[in-house]
Amino acid sequence: MSADKHLQSWQERFEMAEAMQPLLGKLYRNQGVEVVVYGKPLLNASTIEIIKSHRLVRRHVGEKLRLRESFPFVEALSKLAVKQCKVDIGKLAVNYWREYQDASQIEAYMSRELADAITHQDDQEARDVVLYGFGRIGRLLARLLIERTGVSNKLRLRAIVLRGGRTGDLEKRASLLRRDSVHGPFNGSVEVDEENNAIIANGTYIQVIYANSPDEVDYTKFGISNALVVDNTGIWKDEAGLGLHLKSPGASKVLLTAPAKGAIKNVVYGVNEQDILDEDTIVSAASCTTNAITPVLKAVNDKYGIENGHVETIHSYTNDQNLIDNYHKADRRGRSAPLNMVITETGAAKAVSKALPVLEGKLTGNAIRVPTPNVSMAIISLNLNGETNKHDLNEYLKDMALQSELQNQIDYTDSTEIVSSDLVGSRYAGVVDSQATIAEGNRAILYVWYDNEFGYSCQVVGVMQKMLGLNYQSLPHG
Repeated sequence: MSADKHLQSWQERFEMAEAMQPLLGKLYRNQGVEVVVYGKPLLNASTIEIIKSHRLVRRHVGEKLRLRESFPFVEALSKLAVKQCKVDIGKLAVNYWREYQDASQIEAYMSRELADAITHQDDQEARDVVLYGFGRIGRLLARLLIERTGVSNKLRLRAIVLRGGRTGDLEKRASLLRRDSVHGPFNGSVEVDEENNAIIANGTYIQVIYANSPDEVDYTKFGISNALVVDNTGIWKDEAGLGLHLKSPGASKVLLTAPAKGAIKNVVYGVNEQDILDEDTIVSAASCTTNAITPVLKAVNDKYGIENGHVETIHSYTNDQNLIDNYHKADRRGRSAPLNMVITETGAAKAVSKALPVLEGKLTGNAIRVPTPNVSMAIISLNLNGETNKHDLNEYLKDMALQSELQNQIDYTDSTEIVSSDLVGSRYAGVVDSQATIAEGNRAILYVWYDNEFGYSCQVVGVMQKMLGLNYQSLPHG
């Protein structure tokens, strides 16, 4: 191909991606339809991100998907009365072009494949959400909720609750939302309403409330009712402590973004969210590591059976550690986080059984905190009931990542060059690194990357939706 033809091809793709953007935006804002390409979200995506998502299709299915081949499906989708669902336009286009030779059947094909979403009754009311605590997870949850702003959005971020309230606090909180050293700048506009103590982000009015205890707030004074309170502080982890939230007028349910103690359900979205009942008022979204490993463990156990195993977590440092050597109540965690690898304990392996009871007593675990700010890895060493090899195990996990009910939790890479910083911003619970897989006979070792901040936050949003009875389909099925 000549240099001019390369440029012409690029120009064509760029213009096609630009033409997609307004359609993608309207589909989400007006109908609650999120469009993806083999799992890669196109909501608020740049033209370059849309182009790159199409290039990745070859890696998944061994063949190209050109933007001119997928664009008619976005157009057809925009004409259908689909509501509240996630549509993989990449899978639809690839499957169609394998069967048909021209575009004449696209609209009829889309109507058949998306029939469930067309008949979906969008009678679910929008629900209020309060973020109690505004640290790493709280701010990322805010970003995720704000990016979905629109008339079709059913999760309405109404308030954040903080301790303190000193002079300048409001502007500093807004600044931390605007800028993030790991995840980059906020995609949009953030304003401060000093008079009414609020932050306005992309048109979302967020009341800032100061309180020292969960039971001190009257949310109804701010027009908030029947709200889900998402506790990101990690201070209260049992029913007695988290139950304090329910004493506040306007709060109806509580979600903890950490492992819970006692009989509180620990939920890994995609694995056991069906355990959440309408009457459950307090639920835990477990830990980032538990979310990363449980979907992969479920997939492996479903096919091969797991006799026992060990999970070693290579985890980025967190705010719980010290920047420089200083006192810490926990062993070793007082030593400087940016300068040391620190062996510590993790309950993630044992916690898997709360979401996947079949693995009760079968896993051990430990953790090493390392000097990176984000993205961690779980090394999962397993003794299986059945035999396999590297190729077969990888092919199975690749299929699970693309075609199964766990496709929104498990991602898969066959890159020989990928490193931790490449996974910042991954929306998956975990990413299987196929190049590192070791498998022979009934022994297998899997390496699973995970963005312990953003990927986990995406999982939390799924649990939030389930707690509030907001049901979203992923189409096409399988």
